[in-house]
Amino acid sequence: MDLHDSTGTQARFRAYAADLASVLGHADRVRPFEDYCVGLLSAEGRKSVEPLAAVTAPERTAAQHQSLLHLVAQAPWSDQAVMTRVRERVLPSITQNEPVQAWIIDDTGFPKKGHHSVGVARQYCGQLGKQDNCQVAVSLSVATHKGSLPVGYRLYLPKDWADDPGRRKVAGVPDDIRFQTKPEIALQQLRQALSEGVPPAVVLADPAYGNDSNFRSGITQLGLPYALGVQPGTIVWRPGEVPLPPSQWSGRGRPPKRLRRDEIHRPVSVKTLAMELAADDWQTITWREGSNTKLRSRFARWRVRPAHDDARRREPAPEEWLLIEWPEGGTEPDHYWLSTLPDDISIEQLVDLTKLRWRIERDYLELKQEVGLGHYEGRGWRGFHHHASLCIAAYGFLISEKETIPPSGPPQARRGPQFALSNRYRPRVLAAAFPTPHAELDRDTPYSPRAYSGSRNAKMSLLRPDTPAAR
Repeated sequence: MDLHDSTGTQARFRAYAADLASVLGHADRVRPFEDYCVGLLSAEGRKSVEPLAAVTAPERTAAQHQSLLHLVAQAPWSDQAVMTRVRERVLPSITQNEPVQAWIIDDTGFPKKGHHSVGVARQYCGQLGKQDNCQVAVSLSVATHKGSLPVGYRLYLPKDWADDPGRRKVAGVPDDIRFQTKPEIALQQLRQALSEGVPPAVVLADPAYGNDSNFRSGITQLGLPYALGVQPGTIVWRPGEVPLPPSQWSGRGRPPKRLRRDEIHRPVSVKTLAMELAADDWQTITWREGSNTKLRSRFARWRVRPAHDDARRREPAPEEWLLIEWPEGGTEPDHYWLSTLPDDISIEQLVDLTKLRWRIERDYLELKQEVGLGHYEGRGWRGFHHHASLCIAAYGFLISEKETIPPSGPPQARRGPQFALSNRYRPRVLAAAFPTPHAELDRDTPYSPRAYSGSRNAKMSLLRPDTPAAR
C-alpha cells in the first residue's frame, strides 16, 4: 500500500467511525467522535483533550476543545455499546486465519499525582513495578496468534473509594458500582463476553488472578477452560494422590462428609513438587519467534489435584495440568500454571496457549504508546471510561488496517509525513506542572516493538489533518 496516497484508508476510516458513531445515541456526537479518534491516531506527544483539539481543528482550537471535552467527559453514551461495535467490526480481521484462541485477563496502572482522580489510591502499579499513587483498570482481551483486541475494560474502585459517598458523587461513580476485587471484575467481564456471544476460548491470567481459587472456580462454572499462573506456594496433591476420605462415623451426630488430611498424608506446594522432578521430566519447548530469536525454555507438566479447599469438599477436586517452567541455567523454576485444558493436549500445545498471554502486554503497550490510553487528565468515572473506549476504537482501526500497513514496509513508506504539535505548544492544564518542552510530557517508557517498526510513521500518514477525514 502506498502510504502517500491514503485515500482508501481515509475512506475506510470514515466508514469505520460512522459505524461506531451510530451507537452514540445523538447525531451531534458523530463529528466529535470522529475528530477525537483522528486526534488519537495523529497527534504526537501528550494525547489529552486540548492537544487533540489543537491537532484536529487548529483554526478553532477553543471551540473544538469544548466539543471534545463534552464528548469524553459529559455525554451519556454507552462505553459497552461502542466496544461491542468495535469488536464486531475488528474481530473478523483478527480471525481471518484462525479462530479466537484465548481470552486474556489482566490489569494496567496509570500513575497519578494527587487524590481526586476517580479510583486513585496507593496500590501496585505495573507500569512502575511498585506500589504508588495510581489508577488501575481491569480488562479482557480476545486473542489469536496474530492479533488481539480488548473487549472489556473497567476501573478498579478501591474499597475506600467505593465506601465514600462524597468522593463517589464528585467523581460521578454510578450508583450500581460497588466494591469488587479485581478477580470479581474479571469474572463479570467474562460473563458479559459470553452473554454477547464472543467466541469462547481458554482463559489466561497471571498469578494475581490465578491464585484466587474462587476465580478459578468461577471460570469453570462458566464452562470455560483456563491456564492461569499461580504462586510457588500453591498447594496440590502429588500425582496419583487424593485427600483422605471422611472420618468413620462414631454413631453420634451427623455422619462426617468432608475430606481430610493428616500429618503424614498432606499436599505439597507446586515448588516442592517441581524440585522433586527428575532431570528427564523436563523438555525444551519452543513456542514462538521472538524479536531476535526463537523463544524456548524447559517445561515439565503433571496431572495434579488442587488442594486449596479440601476441607469443604466431599469429593476430591478434578485433576488439572500443572505446568512448570524452569529456564536452562536457572537456580529454580520461575513460572507455574494450573490448567483445565483437555488431558490429551500435547505439551507443545499447552505451552503455546499458556504463553499467548503476551498478547495483552502488547495491547497495553500499543494502547499507551500509540493512542494515549493513559493521557486522559479528567477526574470523573465517565471521562475515564469514555477516553478508554475511544482509545480502543482507534486501536481497533489500526488492527483492522494491519494487513495494509506491513510492519516492515519499504523505506519510503516509513518516511511518510508526521503531524505533531509544535514544541512551543503548551497545554494549559500542564504548563505550570511541567515546564519542559511538550515533547517530553509523555512520561511513559519509550517502546518500539520490532513487530510494529515503522507503524507510528505509517499511522500518522493515514489521517492527515488537512483532509476531510480529519476536518
